[in-house]
Formats: sequence, structure tokens, C-alpha cells
Amino acid sequence: MSFGKNLQHLRRLNFAMTQEALAEKLNISRQTVSKWELDECKPEIEKAIEICNLFNCSLDNLFREELGCYDDAYSNLRVETVPAFRYIKYTVISTDPESDAINRMFSIARDNGVENPQVIGWDFPNLSQEQINVFNMHGYTAAWILPNDITPNDCEICEQAAHKYAAIHIGKTDGNPFVIIPNGYKTLMEYMKVNGLKQVHKDVIPCFETDGESMDIYIACE
Repeated sequence: MSFGKNLQHLRRLNFAMTQEALAEKLNISRQTVSKWELDECKPEIEKAIEICNLFNCSLDNLFREELGCYDDAYSNLRVETVPAFRYIKYTVISTDPESDAINRMFSIARDNGVENPQVIGWDFPNLSQEQINVFNMHGYTAAWILPNDITPNDCEICEQAAHKYAAIHIGKTDGNPFVIIPNGYKTLMEYMKVNGLKQVHKDVIPCFETDGESMDIYIACE
């Protein structure tokens, strides 16, 4: 655990706030912020509470957790408007559903003359406890974002209007994807919390990730 690394992590989440900007908000010198982030000293309780209020976190978050332990894997935290799109989707429930669902989308795309389709995916949550606990299953939905001139036969076409998303880029995930990807979502949720962004679920895909060696994670927000 490092207070200094946690402070640096929270500062960067807040639209890449500089040390100077943080110092101004706390009415202290930039050198003091630098010493905090180098763990040369820690703030008094009053300043620590101000930091928590500024970044919408708790004292436990600030002093006892490792908030930025995977920072090197992530980049380009941002808010962007994803344009309206049409898509088809396919859900698989099994012990390893991701590859089956994604491969199905690639197969349909190839059948329609598209060799490099834009495929996204997300966890499918509607499983029974028996499926999860007894059979060790989980669900995954893959979707192909359709080019404007293509409408596959015998597929239900879904549409989504343009919507605002918070997003983060993850570098290569082949090292430890079962850690890096979940922590990417955690980092993005922290970014949203720090910046006062609320997730929405109605009439929108609440969250999704792009397919590939590297990926982007998106969470819908107000």
C-alpha cells in the first residue's frame, strides 16, 4: 500500500489533474504534493479529508488500498460519444463462452463478405445460481456492429442511438487477462466516481469491450 501512489492515481483519474492544480485546490504548495506522492510525508487528517472529498473516496481507499496497482496496463481514460449503430448479437452460456460467441459473429460477418468485422462483447448476467455455482458456467454476448450497407438475413437487427460513454484503453491482455480486464473495469468505475459520472442502463448497452489483443472498455454514463 502506498498513499503516494494512490494520490497520484486519483489525481490522474481526475481528467489528468496536475500537481499544481491539486496544490491550488488544497491551498498548499506543489512541492508538498510532490513529497506526498513520493511518500516522503503524509497529510494531516484535515487535508486527508479534503482529498477524500475532492476525489469522492474514503480514507480507507486513500491509505489502505492499492488503487493504481495496474496503471501501466491502461491509458487514454476519456469520455466520448459513441455514434449510433446497428448490430446483431449472439449469447453463449458455458464454461468458456467468450470465444464461441465471438467466433459466431466472425462467421456471420465472413458469410456477408466482411473479413475484419467490428466486434464487441459483454458479460451476460441472467444465469441461475445453479448454473454458476454447480456447473461453473457464465454467459457472454458478442455483437457485430454492422456496416451501413449490410443487413444479414435471418438475424434480429438491434439499434442504439448515439450515447455518451466513459472509456479506457487496455494494452495487450495476453499476460493475465483475468486480472487486467476486471481491473480495467474497476479503474474505469473509479474514474467515473472521481469525476461525478453516473452509469446508466436504460435503452443502451450499459458496458462493453472491444475484441482483440488490446481493447477498449466502455461504460455508458449520463
